[in-house]
Amino acid sequence: GLEPVTTAYTLSLGDPDSMRAAAEAAADRPLLKVKLGGVGDVARIKAVRAGAPNARLIVDANEAWSRDTFFDCMTACADAGVELVEQPLPADRDGLLATVGHPVPVCADESVHVASELEALTARYEAVNIKLDKAGGLTEALLMIEEAERLGLKVMVGCMLASSLAMAPAVILAQKASVVDLDGPLLLARD
Repeated sequence: GLEPVTTAYTLSLGDPDSMRAAAEAAADRPLLKVKLGGVGDVARIKAVRAGAPNARLIVDANEAWSRDTFFDCMTACADAGVELVEQPLPADRDGLLATVGHPVPVCADESVHVASELEALTARYEAVNIKLDKAGGLTEALLMIEEAERLGLKVMVGCMLASSLAMAPAVILAQKASVVDLDGPLLLARD
């Protein structure tokens, strides 16, 4: 049988004050996913942590960091107790990750789609975000989990904005994930 899982709850990208307010409103949720966007991310991270001092935090940088901003943003994440940083650099410019330390584990999202791509990522990433939409369905996503486990990569199971019906097969994947981000239906006006 399937066990219940705790999903991250996404805080949308905004200015630090609005993100702090959003974090305060969601502070009773156990796991928050913070959307970031580049310039100003250090202030955003600090604001969210101030608004939700006890929540577990993960960050989705959405490919917005650069060689110039990476170190300050990563340090801010470490200082705030962030557990995982998702896709900090553009997928076609993530080589820096192989040459510098990661005080917070880094998770591939846009840099990977199918199981055959995982082995090439192990020098750059500690984790992989597996999404049904991105993998093309449950079969490939299950293969990705097997390959991630073989390679020693942590597994995050993510989603696109979609209904609870679309999340149902992802709950199968989530059984083997260390981070679950299946809040798509929570962000819809009507599921």
